Amino acid sequence: MAHSLSAKKRIRQDARRRLRNRDRKKILRVEVKKFTTLLDKKDVTAAQAAVAGKGTVHKNTIARKKSRLMKRLNALKAGKA
Repeated sequence: MAHSLSAKKRIRQDARRRLRNRDRKKILRVEVKKFTTLLDKKDVTAAQAAVAGKGTVHKNTIARKKSRLMKRLNALKAGKA
């Protein structure tokens, strides 16, 4: 258990941030799942950019995920054309 005031405050802040980050990551997972089923790229791109901007997920992680999703979309488009 923390004894100093700053350590107690850090515990409170970490708890709030953990909950906030968990919610943001959940939203991201749901959006990616929607993307894979509906192939609606604009919504996912906006959701990923919003989460990356908040610092929840590293921007390179978002770029990598977005690249992989777009690769799947382009492969489907090429297959139909």
